[in-house]
Amino acid sequence: MKKIAVLGSTGSIGTQTLNVIRENPEKYEVSALSCRSSAPLLAEQIEEFHPACAATGDQETARKLAERFPETRFVWGPQGLAEIAAEAEYDILLNALVGMSGLVPTYNAVSAGRTVALANKETLVAGGELICRTQKKTGARILPVDSEHSAIFQCLKGYEKSQVEKILLTASGGPFRGKTTEELRSVTLAEALDHPRWKMGSKITIDSATLMNKGFEVIEAKWLFDLKPEQIEVVVHPESIVHSMVQYCDGAVMAQLGVPDMAIPISFALEYPHRLRNAQQRLDLKKTGSLTFEEPDVRTFRCLQFAYDALRAGKTYCTALNAANEVAVGAFLGGKIAFCDITDCLDEVMQRHRPSEDADLEELMRVDAQTRKTAESILEV
Repeated sequence: MKKIAVLGSTGSIGTQTLNVIRENPEKYEVSALSCRSSAPLLAEQIEEFHPACAATGDQETARKLAERFPETRFVWGPQGLAEIAAEAEYDILLNALVGMSGLVPTYNAVSAGRTVALANKETLVAGGELICRTQKKTGARILPVDSEHSAIFQCLKGYEKSQVEKILLTASGGPFRGKTTEELRSVTLAEALDHPRWKMGSKITIDSATLMNKGFEVIEAKWLFDLKPEQIEVVVHPESIVHSMVQYCDGAVMAQLGVPDMAIPISFALEYPHRLRNAQQRLDLKKTGSLTFEEPDVRTFRCLQFAYDALRAGKTYCTALNAANEVAVGAFLGGKIAFCDITDCLDEVMQRHRPSEDADLEELMRVDAQTRKTAESILEV
C-alpha cells in the first residue's frame, strides 16, 4: 500500500486526488494533508483519512485542530509544508499547492530523493533549473499531474528522447478565445472565471483566460522533458479531447485523448508505471464530433509570448514572470485592477527585471520577493 502526502488537499486537484484514494482504499493510505485557509474542509479530511501529520496556514488553526485530532501531528505555515516534504513518511508527495508556495516543498522532497507528483506549475516555472539540477544529484522522481504534461509523459513511453522532434501542447483557448484586445478591456471577473471546459481554482482559471497558464506549461515542459523552446508548440484545441501530442523524427504524431477529467492524470501519477482501473466517464469518439486545432493569438494574449521570451532569456526571468503574475492575478481577483492590466503589468516587470545568474533557492526567493514589490508598485496595490 502506497502512502500519499497531499499538499493543498482542500483545493481542486487535492480534493480530486482524495477522490481517487477514496475509491481505492486497498491501494493508498493518506499520510499527510495540508491547507492554507479551508480549515473546516481539512478537518473533514482528517476525520476521514486519519493522516499522521497535517499542515495549516497558521499556528492558531493548527492548535485548535490538534485539540480535536490528538493522534495527528500538526505543523503550520511555509515551514510546516517544508517539514512535511522533507521528513514525513510517504511514498509519493502530491504537490497541489497554488503559486510560489509550492517551490520550497518540492525542492525539499527532491533534495531528499523522494517521489513528487507535481501539479504545482510554479515549482518549475520559478525554479526549473534548480529543481532539475538537484533531481539529477539525488535521483528523485518527478511525475507530472497536469493533464497536458501527463499526456506528453504517456506519449513518450518507450521512445528515446533523441527521436522527439517536438511536442504539441494543447490549449482550450479559455473563455475569451477569439476576442480582440479591445473586447478584453471590458470583461468582468465572473466572465474570466467561467472556463468553458475545466473546473479549476480561481488563480489557474484566470491564468487560463490570459493564456499565462499555457505559457507556464511551456516553461514546465522544457524542464520536465529536457527540450528546447523551439521544440514546444502550443495548439489551441477548444474541445479539450486531445490533451497533448508528441511528434517524432519520422513525422509520426502520438496523442493522448480522453474526456476532460483530472482523475486520469492524477491516477496515472499515483499508480505509475501501471494504470488504475476506474469507473470514470469514457471517451466516445462517435459522439465527440469534429476536433479543431488553431494557432494561438499571441498578439492579443501576450502572456504566452512572455513565457517564451522569459524561457529563452533564461536566468531568473521566469521567476520574475511568475511573481509578477501572482501579484497581478491576485489584484484582479480582488477587484483592484482590470483584466488587461495583468498583461500590461507583466510587460513592464519583464522590461525592468535585472536577472541573476545560477540562482540558488535563497536567490530565487529574493528575486520573487523583490519582483512582487515591483509589480505592486506598478499596479499601485
